[in-house]
Amino acid sequence: MIRIIARCVFVAALAFGLAACAGEVEELDYVETPVEDLYNSAVDALETRRWSEASLRFDEVERQHPYSVWARRSMLMSSFAHYQSNEYDQAILAAQRFIALHPGHRDVAYAYYLVGICYYEQIRDVGRDQQLTQNAMASLGEVVRRFPSSEYARDASLKIDLTRDHLAGKEMDVGRWYQNRDQLNAAINRFRIVISNYQTTSHVPEALHRLVESYLSLGLEQEAVATAAVLGYNYPGDQWYQDSYALLQTRNLEPEDSEGSWISRVWNPVTRVF
Repeated sequence: MIRIIARCVFVAALAFGLAACAGEVEELDYVETPVEDLYNSAVDALETRRWSEASLRFDEVERQHPYSVWARRSMLMSSFAHYQSNEYDQAILAAQRFIALHPGHRDVAYAYYLVGICYYEQIRDVGRDQQLTQNAMASLGEVVRRFPSSEYARDASLKIDLTRDHLAGKEMDVGRWYQNRDQLNAAINRFRIVISNYQTTSHVPEALHRLVESYLSLGLEQEAVATAAVLGYNYPGDQWYQDSYALLQTRNLEPEDSEGSWISRVWNPVTRVF
């Protein structure tokens, strides 16, 4: 999607009557050149996937002709070329600069989207720091909030859902680490974060089960049966509920809702069915 959108940006520019340059520029030492020639050479490099060269040539357009309409387009296309080269930091800086200088431009939504995609594609596995994941969610959220009717909002929303699931997975990974070391209060805190903040993700059934395990280990039977009740009502056929139910049975306990339990207060009323 992002390649198609970017192509539309520079193809639209070519519609103004620019002709493709046949020659190759060997180096980017300052040589005063007509803006049309500079921009065309940058587009030619972009179309032939010479991403690093394209970003340099787009930058040269802005350097030599900073007040032209081509400079604005070049700033955004340089960001895209950096993105294609996996030069994410440079791509983000160029896109953010475009946003700061041209907040009312018709392509500013794309600039916001490009920032979000750059962060999104750097998301690391759940065993590592998740700052980039947080940045991705925040940036993609800006796209949805500022441009809800744009062509980028739907894709940004889908990626936000995947990002939230990833962050929930990180909390589960840390929670299991604490649980395996019998640091149960710390584990419970992590599993509760999943329930409170990431209630629509795929990790919720396991988080509920891990809470049942941890509560029983601490002798907190009321919390255990209330948590199992939420798990059973909302995921009755899930293996995690079967495991929780079997665990309660070993102690002659049954899942039971409790208004005094924290989970009865935080569980989303839309999701909660009892």
